Amino acid sequence: MRHPEDSFWLEKFSVNSNIFTIPNNTIIKSGLNIKKYLNMNMRMSWFNLMAFCFLSFMLSSFLEPVNKGDVNIEGASDTIPQTIQPVDLKSEFNFAGEKLPLDNFDVRERLDREMHVNTFWQSSTILNIKNAAKYFPVIEKILEEQGVPQDFKYLAVAESALRNAVSPSGARGIWQFLRSSAREKGLEVNSDIDERYNIELATRAACEYLKENYDRFGSWTLAAAAYNTGPTRLAREMENQKEDSYYDLNLSEETMRYVFRIVALKEIMTHPDDYGYRIDHEDIYPPLKDYTIMDVDYQIDDLAEFAHDNGTSYRLLKVFNPWLRTSRLPNQSRKQYYIKIPKDI
Repeated sequence: MRHPEDSFWLEKFSVNSNIFTIPNNTIIKSGLNIKKYLNMNMRMSWFNLMAFCFLSFMLSSFLEPVNKGDVNIEGASDTIPQTIQPVDLKSEFNFAGEKLPLDNFDVRERLDREMHVNTFWQSSTILNIKNAAKYFPVIEKILEEQGVPQDFKYLAVAESALRNAVSPSGARGIWQFLRSSAREKGLEVNSDIDERYNIELATRAACEYLKENYDRFGSWTLAAAAYNTGPTRLAREMENQKEDSYYDLNLSEETMRYVFRIVALKEIMTHPDDYGYRIDHEDIYPPLKDYTIMDVDYQIDDLAEFAHDNGTSYRLLKVFNPWLRTSRLPNQSRKQYYIKIPKDI
């Protein structure tokens, strides 16, 4: 039986009958016996023979399968030229001085996951390390003033990657406050002013919230978990599950990973060389410290004009004061605001 492919190729490469004729019952394929064909038609001219040979060669090129082993691509390799090894967990990890129970296989595997995710999420981790030099000096000073462990600066990294992010639920700023929570902590939030973007005020508000959680639960680990899921929900789960340790609680996926992610970020950002991150000093983002503070208790109708009058640009005014959300500062109550004015940048 003639294979459908034979009909296709015969039709595709049909030859004018004035040159030569291929009988209907002849199947053309690679390795066609030329002598057999000549016996079938001895009156063929040398011209027809040459045409036939040419056609056979063309058909062979299209019909014969390619042997992949015969293809030699310069530079090709059978293996990927890199070696990826798992992270070697140290014998001891802690958060805010509270030791992780790594003898519990579940705890160890949960930490192992976050260590690998953040070690090999290179672009995010590099930016976190760069941004840390920019924002940690401000955060560390306030944490110390407020009596909150320094490990909580990594909570800010976990929350926002040290950027003025906006979450799907509407949380904003480096510490990711919801509007209602921010107002409860005394932050001003409206269309023109959003103090969730003020790193000093938001850090103090976060410290207040964390200390309240610590007083309630008696553990900085649980205080961190409560920051993520809310203290009311955490207390309810602890009561329902009859557990008093974060590591023994079955919570939402996000909260179950939360503290482990903070611990992983702390480890990698504290010892970047151990995890393959080589960042030179000149590559980090410098802290925003070259500014003067102007006390303002009046309304500013045009912040661009205000910026130029004070020797800076509108853009830099917003970089140093992201809490100014529009192009003006309304102030009918004559509240005192502190605006950072960049110096000669």
